[in-house]
This record gives sequence, C-alpha cells and structure tokens, in this order.
Amino acid sequence: MDPERSVELRLARALGRAVGDFSMIAEGDRIMVCVSGGKDSYTMLALLEHLRIKSPVKFQLIVVNLDQGQPDFPAHILAEYMNAHGYDYRPVHENTYAVVKEKVPEGKTYCSLCSRMRRGILYRTASEYGCTKIALGHHRDDILQTLMLNLLYAGKLGAMPPVLTADEGRHTVIRPLVYCDEVDIRAYSEAQAFPILPCDLCGSQENLKRKVVGRMLDGLERETPGTKQIMLAALQNVVPSHLLDKGLWANLGIRGGDEEKDVQGDLVPAASVLRRTTGEASAL
Repeated sequence: MDPERSVELRLARALGRAVGDFSMIAEGDRIMVCVSGGKDSYTMLALLEHLRIKSPVKFQLIVVNLDQGQPDFPAHILAEYMNAHGYDYRPVHENTYAVVKEKVPEGKTYCSLCSRMRRGILYRTASEYGCTKIALGHHRDDILQTLMLNLLYAGKLGAMPPVLTADEGRHTVIRPLVYCDEVDIRAYSEAQAFPILPCDLCGSQENLKRKVVGRMLDGLERETPGTKQIMLAALQNVVPSHLLDKGLWANLGIRGGDEEKDVQGDLVPAASVLRRTTGEASAL
C-alpha cells in the first residue's frame, strides 16, 4: 500500500475509534472545529470531513479560526484554503496577543493567560453559532505530555479528557485525535501540503516545560519503541484501589487493594499492550 494512504488510514481508524469509544458525535450535531493553522487542527478537520461524508450519522462542521492579532499573521492564507475546499469558514478576530504581551513579564510563559482568553472566546463563539460540540486538535502526544506535566510539576494524576463538559454544562469539548500519533499527523500534514501558519506566542517559547517533557517522551520512545502507546494504554487501564487518593477510595467505596490486581513487579509484555490498544475503527 502507498505509504501516504497507509498513514491516512491509520489516522482515520484512530479517529473513528476515539469517536466511537467516547460517543463524541451524535445525530444532528453542529460541531465547531477550531483550526489554528497548525498541522494538528488541519489534520483533524480533514479527517472529520471524511467521516462526515461517509458516516450514516448526520452532522455539520463549522470551521473557526481565532485571529489573535499577532503581527503579520497571514490570515488570508487560511481563508483561501478553507474557501477553496468548500468549508463553512468563520474567522473570529480578537487582539489577545496585545493583552498577553502586556500582562506577561518577559521570560515567563504565555500559556495560562492565553489559553484562558482563547477558551472564553471559543465558548462564546460556539454559543453564537448554535454549536453543540467544540472540536480541539489535541493528539496522543499532547495527552501524554499533560499527564507527565501534572505528575512531575503539579502533583496530580490526570491528563486531558477526550470529552469535557465545560462552562457549567453549556458546552461539550471533544478531542477526536486522542488516539492519533503525532508522527503520523506530521507525515499526513506534509503529504497534504497544508499551508501551515506560524505562532508567535507559545510556539516561539523553547523553555516551556511542555517542550521539555515532549523531548523526554520522544527519547523514551526512541529507546523503547511502543512506550507512548503503552502509556496511552495505562490511561485506559486504571486500578483505583492501587492509588493513594483517599477521596477516590471513599467515592468508590474501596476499603483496600485487591490482591488479584496487585501488579507490583508484574510487567505486561509490550506486544500484548500494543495489540489491545490498536485496532479497527469503531462504528460511529
């Protein structure tokens, strides 16, 4: 099989499996697809459009880009691409760039303030357009990086949920790429020649802890291929009684660990984990 076609099928299956596993899309959904101009969101949009065309479940896609007022941001490139491909494209203009540059001291990371403002704008926009879902382009590597950031720097065990009820239940955020490998996304993006746009905020900061953790995970993957997939499997194979969260124990009525589930020192062969976590797409 053509390598390009093989990557596309692998991504499509991974997206289809995530959509099915977490019931991300329902009949009549009006999905706001958030496109930044990066490889991840372009790929998400293309895969969702393929799914929309072939799926028996009828849903709509509305494509939104938040122009944050970055100097010399080539917004016309994105508009031309969307129009050429027939998408329902609706750009949103908010000068959050100026606010972030003003409020964040030199040398500090922009992520926290930038993401809060961006999130609020996207929620408001989804309400204005009557959207039932908001699709974000976070992929498997983003999920794992968040897991490690929380573990190493925040003292908590958590990643990114594939489906999130937000804004007091008024919005549902979905992440259809949660099973998709960034390597495949990059290869697909290059093969499709998506017109990638620059980011002069978070994308320009090399000292971000997320980038440090990303390099660490890439190193582990090079040393032991399959490590990232095994980590993803761990997020789907939680043993609550073997964690130290007493609130979780109370909520689940746990009184003690189950000896049969005590996995201390019992390593599962990587091959068996990979077999369990890769497969055909679930039907939508």
